[in-house]
Amino acid sequence: MTSRSQAATARTRQILEDLEAVRENLLALSDDIWLSIDHNDPQALDAGVEFKRAYNAKAAAFDVVASELSALVQQYTSVSLEETEQSGGTDRATNERIVADLNREEPHRLDEDFTYKRPHGFILNGQGTTGITTWQRLYELVCRHLFERDAAKFRGLCGHPDFTTSRGNHSFTTEPARLRKALEVGAGLYAESNLSANGIRDMLRRVLTAFEMPTDQFLVFLRQDRDAGRVGDET
Repeated sequence: MTSRSQAATARTRQILEDLEAVRENLLALSDDIWLSIDHNDPQALDAGVEFKRAYNAKAAAFDVVASELSALVQQYTSVSLEETEQSGGTDRATNERIVADLNREEPHRLDEDFTYKRPHGFILNGQGTTGITTWQRLYELVCRHLFERDAAKFRGLCGHPDFTTSRGNHSFTTEPARLRKALEVGAGLYAESNLSANGIRDMLRRVLTAFEMPTDQFLVFLRQDRDAGRVGDET
């Protein structure tokens, strides 16, 4: 690959990552605005609900276009957001290397605020994964790991009261049409992925608890920490 084609590939990848960042930041902004509303003020609450309805509709429409645009660009250019991912899997030596690399950075746990922050890796139960670009992808990989660990238990989350809202909305289902944004995490099993970074954080806590796994066995590593480390190495 020539230096020019490498530069073009890098630009394309950066644009794709920026597109994903905008999608996730729109969800974070929605959370921010909703939390800033005085819910004890009826007028403010009514105005907030009206805003949220309009905002959610526009954000959902943008998400559809962004997803289609990203898929189109990746297909045409053969640039994949997942091509930089690495996971220890069953290879002990590879896993030890990935975990050692991640442990050079600051670890974060599932009791922190991840608004406007982006992940690039995680360690779950001693297995490391790096090179991810979005919270949605992180959520997908964790769910897939747990599905492979115990598919029957994961399927048991479908319709479970702890994963069903008072309005009957499901976090996991075998019927993707019931979800706002369905993400397949196992054979015929789908997760709701229309979640902000903190929404994914909260869902991960609940899923790990359902699998009787201590949440401190999950560590996430943020892009801002990695990039800050690189700048420090260059100075």
